[in-house]
Amino acid sequence: MSSDIVLSAGVRANLLQLQKTSDLITDTQTKLATGKRVNTALDNPVNFFTAQGLQNRAGDLSNLLDSMSSAFNTIQAANNGITSITKLVQSAQALVSQAQQTSDLTVRSNLASQFGQIMGQIDQLASDSGFNGINLLDKNNSADLTVTLNERGTSSVTISAVDFSSNGLAINNAQNNWGGAADITAASTDLTNALITLRSQAQAFGSNLTTVQVRQDFTKAMINTLQSGADSLTLADSNEEGANLLALQTRQQLSTTALSLASQASQAVLRLFQ
Repeated sequence: MSSDIVLSAGVRANLLQLQKTSDLITDTQTKLATGKRVNTALDNPVNFFTAQGLQNRAGDLSNLLDSMSSAFNTIQAANNGITSITKLVQSAQALVSQAQQTSDLTVRSNLASQFGQIMGQIDQLASDSGFNGINLLDKNNSADLTVTLNERGTSSVTISAVDFSSNGLAINNAQNNWGGAADITAASTDLTNALITLRSQAQAFGSNLTTVQVRQDFTKAMINTLQSGADSLTLADSNEEGANLLALQTRQQLSTTALSLASQASQAVLRLFQ
């Protein structure tokens, strides 16, 4: 003989209401735990996939931003190298000026020796002005720098490496220990031309730095915009969800009480037939 349990309409309704409330509480607790009101495509497919696309692009731009930051530092390192080399060239000019003011061959020879030491320092500075494996002042041992400016790779700028060693700047060693006036004049001309080259390249690097900096700032702003857009589609309001949770917990308590009362009423009816 069947012994199925028959629930009254009131008990059944309260059970269904209690189950629905329990599901809503679980959902609300998940939102509070993750901080998101859209955690899966089932919650809201349009918002979920739109936010995912925005986040993916923000991630691509973040990787690009790291690359631009490295490029900026590479250009800055080269620019710093130019600044230091320029100071050395100016020091060499001071030696040339001293040599032009004396006819003492011993003094000229000593000045020429100091000039040679400065040329060595210029060579060392040029070889030490790299960053992350790229040295824009050492063309013979380094590649050019290409900076990608957008995530599609359709916009970029290439900065060509130069040779800013003493040879690359066409500064000859002190000829004949500056024994003749023509040798000193030749050195003076070399240094003047070298300064013109250095200043011109410094301006070019400055323009490159500005370009990369502008794109960095733009990319950072775009990343923030994309992330804000994604957040607006998926993030939960913790205050609102907290209030919802409290209301649902109160409803759950009331449903539990109502279920208990309905069950007691059913039992009371059954006792009348015993």
